[in-house]
Amino acid sequence: MTEQQHRPTALLVMEERRRGDVYPEAVLKEIETLVDLREPLTRERLAEDPSALEGVEILLSGWGAPVLDSVLLGHARDLRAVLVAAGSVRPLTTPEFWARELPIVSAAAANAVPVAEFTLAQVLLGLKQVHRISREIRERRAYPPDPRVAGAYRSRVGLLGLGEIGALVASHLRGFDVEVLASDPVVDPATAEGLGVRLVGLEELFATCPVVSLHAPLLPETEGLVDGELVARMGIGATLINTARGAVVDEPSVIPVLAERPDLTAILDVTWPEPPEPDSPLYTLPNVVLTPHLAGALGAERARMGELVAGELRRFVLGEPLRHAVAPDLAHLRA
Repeated sequence: MTEQQHRPTALLVMEERRRGDVYPEAVLKEIETLVDLREPLTRERLAEDPSALEGVEILLSGWGAPVLDSVLLGHARDLRAVLVAAGSVRPLTTPEFWARELPIVSAAAANAVPVAEFTLAQVLLGLKQVHRISREIRERRAYPPDPRVAGAYRSRVGLLGLGEIGALVASHLRGFDVEVLASDPVVDPATAEGLGVRLVGLEELFATCPVVSLHAPLLPETEGLVDGELVARMGIGATLINTARGAVVDEPSVIPVLAERPDLTAILDVTWPEPPEPDSPLYTLPNVVLTPHLAGALGAERARMGELVAGELRRFVLGEPLRHAVAPDLAHLRA
């Protein structure tokens, strides 16, 4: 950027706790070469003084983003773009925001990377039935003589959802000798084929895949979609992985199946409610592995999202096309 070019005014609004991870010093320095960056605020501070948005042309955010309702937008008359270092833009967008026809960037592609890595690791462990066999060894205090597992050789892996994360998982799995099946009503067969995936119905997905991994967004159509009947269809020693949203699983109907089927394993990185209630059987069922959003970006991994935002900011300032703008008609499909 030359001295003659206009330097837009930008404001960063997000929770303070994770701000340094998402926007570390190196990323902030890059951003400051492109814009005049005001002192950062939290959502709560902005609510106390919405006039802080006056004169702001670019809003940067992340976790703890402000809800862009009519009140805030009324003070953001100069706003030209919103860049969010997080996966979903649903929590901060409103009809009033979309009516402004402003570009909004999501860092879903960056957040997808660690989730897909975590999923790949659990898929491979699931194909070897590592968790189940480990449980049995502890219970019996003896090694099984000849474990029978699917393994990663011409086995099936099922993906429920082929969005940003599901597609990346499918891409990773192309490096292995497995058949990838998926169920996703908004993906056409040609797109799935390009990912090396064959589309099937939900029942076939659960009945024929030794590992099923959930990557569906939480929508009215997907709430409670994975119920006890589907999980009961899974084969002996099968593994269910959920890194999507807890409410996609109908826990009241799935928990009894897991209790009756100790051969199954459920890897739950998300639950509903979250965390589970103190008396939830999820804490005590030996075939349930609970992790607290370990799949998502943690620590230094979060900087990847800030780097994506900085790259998009540079493109915006230079008048280049944005690569990660969210289309208004697709925003509701984000997790």
